[in-house]
Amino acid sequence: MSDENLSSERKSLRINLDSTKYGTFAEIGAGQEVARHFFQAGGAAGTVAKSISAYDMQFSDAIYGKAQRYVSRERLVQMMEHEYDLLEERLAETRGTEATFFSFANTVAALNYRKTNECHGWMGMRFQLRPGSPPHDIILHVRMLDRDNGLQQEAIGLFGTNLVYGAFHFRDDPDAFIQSLTDNVGGDRIEVDMIEFNGPDFEET
Repeated sequence: MSDENLSSERKSLRINLDSTKYGTFAEIGAGQEVARHFFQAGGAAGTVAKSISAYDMQFSDAIYGKAQRYVSRERLVQMMEHEYDLLEERLAETRGTEATFFSFANTVAALNYRKTNECHGWMGMRFQLRPGSPPHDIILHVRMLDRDNGLQQEAIGLFGTNLVYGAFHFRDDPDAFIQSLTDNVGGDRIEVDMIEFNGPDFEET
């Protein structure tokens, strides 16, 4: 199957049908739109270990620790680290020799009902390149440009699916990865103003 012009559903299904990919989705602020794509595509039991949305601040702090701001790089990294560490702690013995683990996370300030707030978010993924390898991170800051909450949630779902797919299929080609982020979304709905690639295989990126 070509990587070009794949719908979000086909990207999600392709990941779901790859038995070597296994991970978690933690999303706050714009529903569980990324996880939804993987559930709706079919075959999610082969990919999704857990999905979670800890909206309440006390719940979120109890799970991930305190952060100065809830929509921040700090909180995103806490989410990715916590969920990834749980994967290794609970599943390394049974799946660690065959699966490449990943934890996808986002923390987003979507449009409020008064339409007065700054609409932005942090999104990222911690993932292995090979079973048993050290994790790598991709971290982005995005701005949502739609002036409707539902449309913003839709765009986040599409964009996040592109991130998960691109991390596995375009990790050796940063230009192709960045270009793929707006597949099925368009650059007029979400703007990326910061991106980081962290990890030993990304040292020259």
